[in-house]
Parts: sequence; C-alpha cells; structure tokens
Amino acid sequence: MSLFRKPAPAESFPVQKAEAEWRAALDPMAYKVLREHGTERAGTSPLNAEKRDGRFVCKGCGTEVFMSGTKFESGTGWPSFTSPVEGNVAEREDRAFFMTRTEVHCAVCGGHLGHVFPDGPQPTGLRYCINGAALGFEPAKP
Repeated sequence: MSLFRKPAPAESFPVQKAEAEWRAALDPMAYKVLREHGTERAGTSPLNAEKRDGRFVCKGCGTEVFMSGTKFESGTGWPSFTSPVEGNVAEREDRAFFMTRTEVHCAVCGGHLGHVFPDGPQPTGLRYCINGAALGFEPAKP
C-alpha cells in the first residue's frame, strides 16, 4: 500500500485521463506529486528561484494556477505564492501523516499542487507552498 493518497474516485474534474495516460504524459516526479500526492525534496525545484514575469501552469493540464506577481521567497525551499489564479485552484482537507492541513489542487485536472498555510505575507496572509514538479513556467511575452 502506498503512503500517498489519490483523489477520491467520486471526485470529477473537467480533464480526466486513465492512469496509463497520466504516466505517459508526466515525468516520474510530476506523476508522484500530481497523481499520488507526493512531495519533492525542498530546494530541488529550479522554479523556486524563478524571478521572471510570467505564469505558472499545472504540469498535468496546462491550466494557469499562479502568476509571478504573487510569488515570494518563503525560505522553505518550495515555490511560494500569496494567492492562486481565481477559480483554477481548489482546496480540500488533508489528514495524511497524522496532521490536518489544507491541500490545494488544480481545479481542472485534480492534480495535487501542495498546501496552503496561514503564515504568508500581506496582502492575503497566506502561503501557498507548491511543489515545483507540479508546475510549468511560461514567461511573459515582451
């Protein structure tokens, strides 16, 4: 039995794929994070240092989930944001590993992105702590 939990079968998202299709479309770490609720090691994502203007998209379906203007350096080793793109990120309670947290996932494909915590900077006071393996980055066009 895996330590990672998958979304409940009753959940339905606009983008649906069979497990074999997800495995074929994603690299192993992205699959582990997005589909099995895994976590990449802190400090391993090049997106943690990304400072260009642009947008961060779900690696599973390409949905725009965070804008670069909401990104900040949290010191945690994971890309952190103060707020998601409205309507494109959803939340649910996560009781894995004997703790209660708020998990965030792509509202379009259900892919696990990370967690949100109430210890971020203003204007929201929130810290969306996101796995870089779950994201793609698209720089703004000049």
